[in-house]
Amino acid sequence: MLIAGEASGDVIGAGLMAALRRSSSDRVRFSGIGGAAMAAEGLSSLFPIDELAVMGLFEVLPRALGLLRRIRQVSDLALATRPDVVVSIDSPGFSLRVARRLRGRGIPLVHYVAPQVWAWRPGRAAGIAGLLDHLLTLFDFEPAYFEPHGLPCTVVGHPIVESGAGRGDGPGFRRRHGIAPDAPVLALLPGSRLGEVSRLMPVYAEAVARLRRTAPDLAAVLVAAPAVDGAVRGRAAAWPGPPVVLPQAAEKYDSFAAADLALAASGTVTLELALAGLPTVVAYRVNPLTAMLARRLIRVSHASLVNILLRREVSTELLQDDCRPDRIAETLGGLLAAADGDCRQRGIADEVAARLAGDGPAPSLRAAEAVLKVIDEGPRRRA
Repeated sequence: MLIAGEASGDVIGAGLMAALRRSSSDRVRFSGIGGAAMAAEGLSSLFPIDELAVMGLFEVLPRALGLLRRIRQVSDLALATRPDVVVSIDSPGFSLRVARRLRGRGIPLVHYVAPQVWAWRPGRAAGIAGLLDHLLTLFDFEPAYFEPHGLPCTVVGHPIVESGAGRGDGPGFRRRHGIAPDAPVLALLPGSRLGEVSRLMPVYAEAVARLRRTAPDLAAVLVAAPAVDGAVRGRAAAWPGPPVVLPQAAEKYDSFAAADLALAASGTVTLELALAGLPTVVAYRVNPLTAMLARRLIRVSHASLVNILLRREVSTELLQDDCRPDRIAETLGGLLAAADGDCRQRGIADEVAARLAGDGPAPSLRAAEAVLKVIDEGPRRRA
């Protein structure tokens, strides 16, 4: 049984499904929750994944009753069908509540993508360790937070290195969409949750309008996550000089190769953009009350995963009050001016890939082998 709660988890889940089939000689069946990528691998989702794609305390509260109902539904399905293993993927707010209901019921529980205790509330690690049988981590520094509490961990590396993010066809993309070879192209990625799109699209639209005052031939390409494709298209229809709108899975990496720079919400996509070597501005805002709470809890100095991973600011971050059209346009304009010269964001693809890949087989295959081993061993004994 697989449980993914948002677009990035859906992609990770699809890779794991394919790797499990290879590692088990196709002797595996799947149930649970996933999106379009996992559906393409054969999962029939219990309900649409976009019901779970909510971020931030004050964004979650209005949907709390519905989320609790889904937690019970997923837990009850696991108890009724008794899968050989439950693998939850990221989305810890949902996934770990399911694990709490299943703990001690004889079903091995694996979580894929360690909760970011290194970023906020490291004391959570002990409680998380008590819920799970195994943790699959993306980064080599993460097991040190959980293993002292008795939770076995496997560092698998980040599946994003298997994505092909740096191998797109830029010239072909420009030809297909009628974009001149010498026109500057801006890729826009406003997030995978409806709340993100609602907050960021108006800001991004105004930033593009301002940028076109100095770069009138700028072509804008909006990459829409499947769960918010309709919302992105609806809002983009009112933009002057209509942008190219892509469903996330279609031509995504070709658009990266065609682009000169990117404007993105914070999230896994910043790693993909880094692997593509694309200069990026991360512009993001959340509910002000969520932001106020986060400032008290978060222990890292950056929001972008690339900046956190490399321990320096490579992608410029414009967050909350700085997430304004004038600041965004000014920063993007500076990157455009540097496109043919020195730009600190170019040439980092190899460095990012090396940090994400780890040693040994591909990350998805390592994850599959760890899951199969957990099935063989069963739930761990707890003191």
